[in-house]
Amino acid sequence: MATVAAGGFIALQAPINAALGRAVTSPLAAASISFAVGTAALVAITLLFSGGYGGVGGASGLGWVYLTGGLLGAVYVTTALITVRTLGAGAVTAATVTGQLATSLALDRVGAFGLAERPLSGPRLLGVALLAAGTFLVVRGR
Repeated sequence: MATVAAGGFIALQAPINAALGRAVTSPLAAASISFAVGTAALVAITLLFSGGYGGVGGASGLGWVYLTGGLLGAVYVTTALITVRTLGAGAVTAATVTGQLATSLALDRVGAFGLAERPLSGPRLLGVALLAAGTFLVVRGR
């Protein structure tokens, strides 16, 4: 249930950030402000509920790709902030979910990043195809 709620937050994020971008007259500045607020919130949550940053040294043993999560988030936020003006919140969210599911199936298939390998199957591929068709209809119907 929490994941469904978080998905709803993603739908809210693009139009909220687009309004911020109009107010500050720059989509990049709006994305930066959004990430600064998010960073401040995460620092506070980490300090309050996780005992701080004592284990941060463990990241030094990881490959560089494991440190790109924030960069990937910044790309998403900036892209959504820019495209929501022309596509609308529904189309941006539909395209986001379609991209997430298609990429996730590929990651599951190869067991990327320590995930358990899960084979592609007809029903899983059909789910992506139906989601892609739905995205097409949402984008086209705008």
